[in-house]
Amino acid sequence: MAKFGRLIGVSLGPGDPDLITIKAYKALKSEAIWSYPIRRKGAESFALKIALNAGFQLPETNIPLIFPMTHDPKKLLSYWHKAAETVLVPLSAGLDVVFLVEGDASTYSTFGHLVRTVLEKEPSIKIETIAGVPSFNAAAASSGKMLVEVDDTMAIVPAGYGIKLLEKLMVDFDTLILLKVKPLLDDIIELAEKYDMVSQCSFIEKAGTNEEIVVKDIRTLKGKTVNYLSLIIIHNPHRQRAEIMRGCRKK
Repeated sequence: MAKFGRLIGVSLGPGDPDLITIKAYKALKSEAIWSYPIRRKGAESFALKIALNAGFQLPETNIPLIFPMTHDPKKLLSYWHKAAETVLVPLSAGLDVVFLVEGDASTYSTFGHLVRTVLEKEPSIKIETIAGVPSFNAAAASSGKMLVEVDDTMAIVPAGYGIKLLEKLMVDFDTLILLKVKPLLDDIIELAEKYDMVSQCSFIEKAGTNEEIVVKDIRTLKGKTVNYLSLIIIHNPHRQRAEIMRGCRKK
């Protein structure tokens, strides 16, 4: 029976090299082949940049994998299959492959697409995931505010789901983290004004990088174009709370 290599998702954090975990550091120092996502042929890889900024040298043998910025399911599927077939070559030869991931490999990551497609083609491949620091945790640290405390509730949602859903979540949760806010920024600001939560909002762009921007008064961003890597953390001090069941006494 052939011995396959391992496919390892290496989480590198949101951009600050100091947030790379010791476990991720060890994986990068191993003999495993590096693979990393790019948007198109010849493009820069943000994940790779984090590793290089940490002082690593790109191994001579490395595998850039194209994951295009498109919502076309047929096109995406085609690229996922190409990526899987590419990494299966060294994996089938018994070599480990690390896939570099910005943030955390289990949170809105292309690693999930790669894993599913690889396992469809070869179910015997062993998958490992090294946990990392997600962008919203780095953003909370930069904002100087706690995300949640004690029995608080929290929702993490891509803003693209639309204002109608975001309005409901803003009311229903103590903390709402909105990712990829660029297309709906002005609408989100108006929503925060409507519910008197502007003072409870923090806007963070490129969290955890040397280009990080933190804005406490989000009204100053009206009409402005922000980076794709932007999020907003909203705390709701007005939420009506139900009684919490503790232990098994009231179950």
